[in-house]
Amino acid sequence: MSVVFRIELEHETDGRWIAEVIELPGVLAYGATQEEAVAHVQALALRVVADRLDNNEAGREFLNISFLAA
Repeated sequence: MSVVFRIELEHETDGRWIAEVIELPGVLAYGATQEEAVAHVQALALRVVADRLDNNEAGREFLNISFLAA
């Protein structure tokens, strides 16, 4: 079993990009470029999942994770 996290991107009026993992509320990150924002939010999502695994708050499905940027 695996989990696919969808990433939504938005271009802010100040020129920065914001990326958000839809399946993990509150997991969002900024970057100067789309690629940077995606890299930051992927790293954050993996830290959140690792913390949930450490605290037995996530199941085995989180052992195989993919990201899909929209």
